[in-house]
Amino acid sequence: MKSENPSSVFPILQPLNCGAHAAACHPRSAKTRPIRCLRLLAVLLFALFFAGSVRGQVQVPVGRGIVRLEANRQNKDGDRYIADGDVDVRYLNVRLRADHIEYDSKTYDVFARGHVIFDYNTEHIEAPEGHYNVRTDQGVFLRVHGTINVARRPNPNVLFSTNPITFEANEVDRVAEQTYVFKKTWLTICMPNRPVWKFYSVRSTLKVNDKVVLVRANFRLLKVPLIYLPYASIPAGQKVRQSGFLLPEVSENSVNGYVMGDSYYWAPVDWFDSEIGAQYLSKRGWGQRVDLRAVPENNMNLLVHYYGVEDRGLPGGPNGTLIPEGGSEASLLFTSNFGHGWRGVADLNYLSSLTFRLAFATTFNEATISEQHSNAFVTNNFRGFSLNVAALNYQDFLNAQPETSIVIRSAPEVRFSSVDRAFWNKWPVYFGFDTVSGAVRRSDTLIDTNQMVQRTELAPHMTLPLRWGYWFGITSTAGFRFTDYGEQLINGIPVNQGLVRTDGEFSVELRPPAFERIWDRGKTKWKHVIEPLIVYNYVTGINDFSRIIRFDEDDTITDTSELEPSLTQRFFRKTADGQAEEFLTWRLAAKYYFDPTFGGALIPGQRNVFAALDDITPFAFADEPRRWSPIVSDIKMNYSARYDIQLETDYDFLPNSLAAIGLIGTVHPYRQSFLSLAQFRLNTDPILQPEQNQIRVTGGWGQLNRKGWNTATSFAYDTIQHTLQYEVVQASYNGSCCGISFEYRRLALGPLRNDNQFRAALLIANIGTFGTLRRQERVF
Repeated sequence: MKSENPSSVFPILQPLNCGAHAAACHPRSAKTRPIRCLRLLAVLLFALFFAGSVRGQVQVPVGRGIVRLEANRQNKDGDRYIADGDVDVRYLNVRLRADHIEYDSKTYDVFARGHVIFDYNTEHIEAPEGHYNVRTDQGVFLRVHGTINVARRPNPNVLFSTNPITFEANEVDRVAEQTYVFKKTWLTICMPNRPVWKFYSVRSTLKVNDKVVLVRANFRLLKVPLIYLPYASIPAGQKVRQSGFLLPEVSENSVNGYVMGDSYYWAPVDWFDSEIGAQYLSKRGWGQRVDLRAVPENNMNLLVHYYGVEDRGLPGGPNGTLIPEGGSEASLLFTSNFGHGWRGVADLNYLSSLTFRLAFATTFNEATISEQHSNAFVTNNFRGFSLNVAALNYQDFLNAQPETSIVIRSAPEVRFSSVDRAFWNKWPVYFGFDTVSGAVRRSDTLIDTNQMVQRTELAPHMTLPLRWGYWFGITSTAGFRFTDYGEQLINGIPVNQGLVRTDGEFSVELRPPAFERIWDRGKTKWKHVIEPLIVYNYVTGINDFSRIIRFDEDDTITDTSELEPSLTQRFFRKTADGQAEEFLTWRLAAKYYFDPTFGGALIPGQRNVFAALDDITPFAFADEPRRWSPIVSDIKMNYSARYDIQLETDYDFLPNSLAAIGLIGTVHPYRQSFLSLAQFRLNTDPILQPEQNQIRVTGGWGQLNRKGWNTATSFAYDTIQHTLQYEVVQASYNGSCCGISFEYRRLALGPLRNDNQFRAALLIANIGTFGTLRRQERVF
């Protein structure tokens, strides 16, 4: 039987009792009686009026908390509490509101109907009806719409949005504290009134701050279905590494044909992940790709990359014969600290052929890399000494067809050296040494040595630095170099006959006083410093340079007597807030050779490369005896993070012209704009190296994941051959929940490669990119 509890709705009005002070209840005079009666009537009306607005509240202990039920009207029928009118139920972090709620204190079930609103932390659900159990924290809501905010970690490679997940569903089951199951639902992170994209699915499972699993889903852009996904897993939290198939790739290329592929991302543990994929190229064959990353310990890293193509080939031979251009490339990078001061590094790179790289490289920079370095070593530095055990391999592809290359290997190699140290405290004399022993090999179009040629070198030296006050210093170094080779060249042919090379080396470094000036302009302080430097080098004893096989730079040492004067100007700026920077550096240097033939090592009429020539400029300039090297000018400017420019020029006295120009500059003139320019020009005798003049320009507005319009373009032009080697134009627009990118790319790499590519990609915020435009190929 229902029992009303008026005290839970209206406060009880106690009868007026004057007691001993009854006289105070009666008027002292007839004149004041009407006024007192009116006051008493006003108090009664006030109490009656506001008594109806007092909300009843029930508190029922449950488990770790208390269920608080508040409503305009409520009553109790056994274990069931029935409430109507703006009902509000609270339990721990859960809040449930509705027009009508029934709560069973025995089963802990809450039945809600009419404008049901469920809130838990950042989770918000609205529905016409629902059922929730405060003890099990489980519930069911029908015809739902709502939002769920998840914690996300910004990723510079993915378009980022702070929008919550918005959804609508026929039914939402709350199966656990952080888990929801949606039935016949759509989800998005776009604004709910005008969503650009949605995921529709028959069944979805959301684990808050973890992931969303979609079953029988389809992705719709502007209500148009684009892709069907039988099963998909989408990150929905700070942990973005989850195993599963990635979005497929579909594109078209004028050379490769239609390209279709997909990859599987595998992340079984926090310290390891990998991506394994395959591609089908309708005109060529199929390709494979493997990328692996592992960080098993804080001081250990492993990166592995493999890409290969099984190519049927393109018509190009006699009678239309297919010429395959397939191959593979691989790289491995491993670093680790083994303890007790030992550190190991393995940086291995493999390329099957230059033809494969030119045919299947996706970017211009990747296609133009012809050198492959592979190094592996363990090292230990202790008490000023360094011990290294290494295996080194260098390969430079000279031509693609016919394929020729240079291979230089040093494996195994043991190197032991020391820093300069003083044996007497009172004398500023320092001693050091460098010794190396191992097996080397060289193979090219002219020289092919044995697989393992013994080579041992010992080079001790002594240094004496002297200073007079703070304005003048002179440092002299003397030493010798002993090298034992297992093979030598006789008439340009390597023979299995030993050779011993011994030379003496002496150098003097003179630092005259530097000149400087400081002045103020406004609140900024400026400083100009001029630093002169004079270096003299002398090497003697190398009388058989033509018999030495060149394995590395130490084998290019010749007799020399040279003087290198240089002048360096530095400009500093210090602002009012105390920040100082060196914004401009200009160095001028040249060499004067007292021995223009370098002890007879220089051969007129051909390209000569010696250590005495290379350390002043990387561009070859000696095809005849000469006294002066080119004047090398190197200007570097880095001003207020807006200008980063480097200009290097070589002015040669003999032809009386600029022999080489190298310019690299990046400018940010206005807000999000940027402009990069690179030019490399060689204007030397063709005997030294072919004439070259290439210009590369990159410019644009915006960034990869910046909101709004972003555009960029880049091209490389050869002014000698009058050819556009590379061109790319990209444009994108990023909104609050997605973005879209378009690209046109052209590669012209001679007879092996001349194709045009059109690419597009859809950027889905907090998820990734769908399309053919990969992140590593973007200009931004």
